[in-house]
Amino acid sequence: MKYSGQTRFLVAVDCIVFGFDGEKFKLLLIQRGFAPERKKWSLMGGFIQPEESLELAANRVLKQLTGLEGVYLEQLQTFGDPKRDPVERTLAVTYFALIDIQQYEKQINHEYNADWFLLDEMPQLIFDHEQMVETAMKRLRYKAALHPVLFELLPEKFTIPQLKNLYEGLYGTTFDKRNFSRKVLSTGLLVKQKDKDKGNSRKGAFYYKLDKQKYSENFQAFLKFIPNPDKFL
Repeated sequence: MKYSGQTRFLVAVDCIVFGFDGEKFKLLLIQRGFAPERKKWSLMGGFIQPEESLELAANRVLKQLTGLEGVYLEQLQTFGDPKRDPVERTLAVTYFALIDIQQYEKQINHEYNADWFLLDEMPQLIFDHEQMVETAMKRLRYKAALHPVLFELLPEKFTIPQLKNLYEGLYGTTFDKRNFSRKVLSTGLLVKQKDKDKGNSRKGAFYYKLDKQKYSENFQAFLKFIPNPDKFL
């Protein structure tokens, strides 16, 4: 049985993968493997199969095109401009992913020339993919001002300067060093370690770990170390 008189559309998923390498906030892109726009820079996308849920399709596409699996994925929104795809009417359901680049670097499949780009050095993207990235950035900035979601981008052990670099990369601004450190530690989410990272200074910076139980319990708690977040949204 089918609904009569209705036009059939294609549905695709597109994955926007943000990463952090310990110093810089980056975006993962691939070169599209089929026409139109073959070899042009693109997000990770593909068509949903009849038996798949949206989440299964997003995870399959991400693994197939980049080799990544087991990463944080969150649905963003659907892009449905009738002319967004020049071949056929296609709805695109977008997801964004957050990964620690150093942890997942060995997983990445370079068959489609997957590569990391700084946001201000991003090449021109196909179709409406630049709009998708901008929408994902706005959502992530909003979520990061309210919840500790950016910890998904960090290694198991990290320093306060690394965390500061991450937030500055996302918001495109500079935070006061002392105020940032004080407000981050006041959340009670971090557990100080005995060892230091001495790679960037003789004095070194203590490593911290995320208290995963408090992270899970207090994910909805407001984090106040982003001053005036509305100006970044």
